[in-house]
Parts: sequence; C-alpha cells; structure tokens
Amino acid sequence: MAHKKYFFFDIDGTLTDRATGQIVPSAKTALKKLSDAGHFVAINTGRAHYKARPFFEANGFTNMVCSGGHGLVIDGVLVANPPLDYGAAKALYNETIAAGYGVLVAEDDSIDVYAKDFTFIKQMGQRLEPTRYIIEAHYEPIRDIYKMYLALPRGEEYRLPHLNHPALGHLRFEGDYMVIQPDEKRDGLLRMLDRVGGAPEDVVVFGDDTNDFDMFTPPFTRVAMGNAHPRLKAMADIIAPANVDDGIYRICEAQGWF
Repeated sequence: MAHKKYFFFDIDGTLTDRATGQIVPSAKTALKKLSDAGHFVAINTGRAHYKARPFFEANGFTNMVCSGGHGLVIDGVLVANPPLDYGAAKALYNETIAAGYGVLVAEDDSIDVYAKDFTFIKQMGQRLEPTRYIIEAHYEPIRDIYKMYLALPRGEEYRLPHLNHPALGHLRFEGDYMVIQPDEKRDGLLRMLDRVGGAPEDVVVFGDDTNDFDMFTPPFTRVAMGNAHPRLKAMADIIAPANVDDGIYRICEAQGWF
C-alpha cells in the first residue's frame, strides 16, 4: 500500500458542480479509489453540520470537519460541535442592533433562526436557503450562539468593530448579508488529526474559494481547483484542472495517490 495520506475536501465548487449542486461524478470515483488505496478521506466544509449531513451521507463519507472547523464527525458520529464564544458574539449582536441593522441568530444546529423583528428581512430579503424564522418581540440571545446573519451592506463593515474580534469569523456566501461563523478549517483539521492519529505533513487539502484560505498553509499539500479564486491559486502547491473538468480525479491519478 502507498504511504497513507489524509485528504480533506471542500464541498461547494470543489467536490460539487456549482451549477447543479451535485458531486462531480469523477470526483466521487476518485474518493472511492483513494479510500480503496488505504487513505483517510474527509470533508472539510464551512457548512453547518445539519446542512452538510445530507451530502455527507449521500456520498458515502464517514469523516467530516464542518461548521467552519468547530464540528467533527468521525466514523459517522458527531463528536464535537461547540458554539461561538458567547461573550464575543453577544457583543457583536448588541453592536449590530444599536447600529440599526437586522440580525438573525442560530441558537442550535438547525434551520431555526431567532430575531426580535423583521428588520433583517426588510433590509436583505429572506435567506437563500431553507430557514425557519422565529420572531419574538423581546428576543435576546441568552444561550448558545452558533451563527449570526447580519443585514450589513458591503462597505459598511467599519461600523461594527466587533466583527474583527479574534474569537469570531465572518464572511459572505450568498446575497449581501454577513455570516458570523467559525473560520477555522485548519484548526478543525488538526483536531481531527489528533483524534485519528494522522500527521500534518501527510495531509492533502483541496479547495476553491476564500473560505479555504485558512487551511491552505504548510505543511499541508495544497491543491487549488482550476476554477478557484486567484488568491487561493497563489497559495497552492498544485493547481488542478477545474472540478467539472475532472480536476480531482486527474490530479489524484497524476500524483499516484490511487
């Protein structure tokens, strides 16, 4: 058997065709061949656990780093998924409300979000994924905060200094709203390695977008898809063809990983 490596794949735009949301068929074949060759194969995604789980199960994965690095699934079991730092998240919540922006709060690993009014929807429209809105006039987050969604227009980030708190991550996925969630794909990957007994120098990461910057660091072998963000390509050791052009399969074959 070849020397065991530990492969971690982003989902959107890496494993999946963004036009269809489905896994690229040749990528699915590559995953099986990597596993058959004795390698460790896992997802590493910014998606919340509940959102990533259907893809995880449908495509035969058993291991996953999710929730932006906070969630760990090993042998199919969710073994870790802590919330955001409450003090930092609550301070940002208060600052956002005071500045007049709408806020949605996810208090658990589900489609539920809480708000005190409809300000977020009036300012940004409804979210672009399945969501159940729970509106309570006197709502205040007093327990776990897993994610927040801020109706913060681009260019106005300076109005919320707590965005830059080191315990919080922030990014934009779809639409113009800001998502407050962990941005710790590297740390999550390292925690996974600690649990399964892998070494950082044996890790290979595949990604395509800005939320993969965090895991595109040495000593990992970094593979950027041909459709990747230019800055991610500049951080890569290897640039594969585009994912829809069988990039994952072709690079794995060329590197002798099967």
